[in-house]
Parts: sequence; structure tokens; C-alpha cells
Amino acid sequence: MLAARPYTHFSSPDDRTATEPPELRGVQRDAVRLMIATPAGIQHTIFFCLAEHLRAGDVLVVNTSATMPGQLDGSRNGVPVIVHIANRLPDGTRVVELRSAPDAATPMLDGRVREQIDLPGDGLIELIAPYPKSGSSPTGFGSRLWRARVSTPGKLSRYLCEQARPIGYGYLSASFPISAYQTIFALHPGSAEMPSAGRPFSAELVTRLVAQGVIFAPVTLHTGLSSQDAGEAPQPEWFEVTEATADVINSSQARGGRVIAVGTTATRAVESAAQPDGTVAAATGWTDLVISPDRPVRVVDGLITGWHNPEASHLLLVESVGGAELTQHAYDAAVAEHYLWHEFGDSCLLLKEP
Repeated sequence: MLAARPYTHFSSPDDRTATEPPELRGVQRDAVRLMIATPAGIQHTIFFCLAEHLRAGDVLVVNTSATMPGQLDGSRNGVPVIVHIANRLPDGTRVVELRSAPDAATPMLDGRVREQIDLPGDGLIELIAPYPKSGSSPTGFGSRLWRARVSTPGKLSRYLCEQARPIGYGYLSASFPISAYQTIFALHPGSAEMPSAGRPFSAELVTRLVAQGVIFAPVTLHTGLSSQDAGEAPQPEWFEVTEATADVINSSQARGGRVIAVGTTATRAVESAAQPDGTVAAATGWTDLVISPDRPVRVVDGLITGWHNPEASHLLLVESVGGAELTQHAYDAAVAEHYLWHEFGDSCLLLKEP
């Protein structure tokens, strides 16, 4: 559990959840709502107008990780269960989560060491140990995540493509194709869940931004399971910041450009490569960095993000970028103006300066 708790407080957004992709609501990807939150005030627009609030020399740090299907219908001694298969750990095991059937609405915390779970197509999971340790659940009782051995006929990646669907939760109205969970930056398969802050970008918007002089800097961070709430810390995730990206960020900063991360995943990646003096160096590997008041951002000046649940650990990162007061103002406005939450919802651009 995290020692720190977010400063930001707001009412539960359950009645404002985006239950399906915006395209199924008759809204283009780049036409979801966008809030601009700066110390100068709050503005409301649509995402395609993002270019009006950036300037030449600004750097957008984008995550190039692609989403893998990881949700399967399992069986525990004949009782249906939803299985989420996430990060591949260095020893070849996987992080898995057990959730209630049929819609993965709630985590199941009663897994047992050496328990076996049947999967479709002759797949099998054996639970090895709680991950990252015993009691790793929002309640402190039982284990939400497990380190597990996953046995499948043939390569696991092919098995998942054939048998699994994208990871989803009970608030969604249906199961959607994997294409709905890919951003236009997706190049490197590996994320359990979509780096959703990049979803509203379209080719037309990227073209407009590039023509305006905004610079794109790619990083990769393979996301884990994002269902943590109630102060549960983010799990370790694999990332890469290349030398080319580090050079782009450092050069832009030296010329007065702002570094704006597209999502908490891009923030975590670039900050994991940040040096104490605020520069960025090439880095790759596993990061367990938790950005919070104890370790604030060193590089990022702004953040494009969706909306996080009350008490979610991601709020500590948002507050680190925008400041606690500005973050509170943004969430108050989002609740009052009925912004939509979760991966298919609306967006916000937080900037430390107008």
C-alpha cells in the first residue's frame, strides 16, 4: 500500500462512465471532450483542438506500446472465472488476475498457491505466489494479483491472439475488438491494457501538430493491469527510452520547449530515465517508480490524461505534474460538466503554465 494519499477528492463518477468506444456513440476519436486546465483557468473544447493550446518546440512524449488481448474465460473446478493475463516477468512467468464471471466486475481474492485454472483451447494456469507479495489487494485481505505459470499449446502470444479478447471490466457494455484498444502510436506489442491517453489522437491531428512545430518523442512502456484503486501502488512495468528520444527532450528543454507526456504511462517511462538535474538519459528495463510528492516529476511540464477514480494512485502522479490545487479544480470541473471516465472517455490537458 502507498503511504501517501491523493489530495484530490471528488464524488464517484460511476454514472459518468464511458461504457463503449466513442465511435459507437457517434463521436470520432479526436472529437471527445478535452479540458484545458492551467493556473489561468479552465477551458472546454474537443481533442482535435489540442493544437491551439500547444506551441512550436513543445514535445509530446507518446507511448508506442501496443495492446495485447489478455482476457479469457477460465474454470475453477467447473465454476466460471475471468482470467486476466498481463506482464511477462523476467523468469518467464506471468502476472495474472482472477475476476468474477461473466463481466470481470470484481476481483476474486481467494486464490491458492498451486491452484490450477483451466483455460479454453487446452490452456492451463497454475498460481505460484501472490504478486508482488501476500495481501496485495485493495482490502489487504487475499491477493488480487498472482505470479503464475501459463501453459498453452504453442507460443503464448499466438494462443492469446486466437483465444483471448482485450481486457475489460464490468462497466463496459460489451466486449470490443482489439482494434478499439490500439492507439495510432502502437508499434510494440506488450501492454495488458491500452495506454488510453493516446487514443484520441488521429492521423489528421498528428499531421496538424507536426506542421505547427510540435515534436513527438516516442517511448515504450508495457502497461500492467490498471484496475488498482484505494491506494494500491502501480506494479513494476517494462520500459524503454532511447538515446534519440532523450536527445530530443534535452534539446527542446534547452530551447525553452515544454515536455508534455501523453498519459501516466509515458510520464512513468520518461521520469524513470530522468536524471537528478532534470535531463533524460537513455534507459531500459523494469521500473517500479511511483511518482508522488515524495518523488515529484523532474522532466514533465504537462500531462494529457483521462480521468481516474477517487483514491487511485495515478492521482498522485497527476498532482505531481499539475499541482494539487489545479488537479482539484480540474476534477471539480469534470464532475460538474459531466465528463466521461475510463479508457473510452474524455481527456484533460494539465499545464503548469498557461
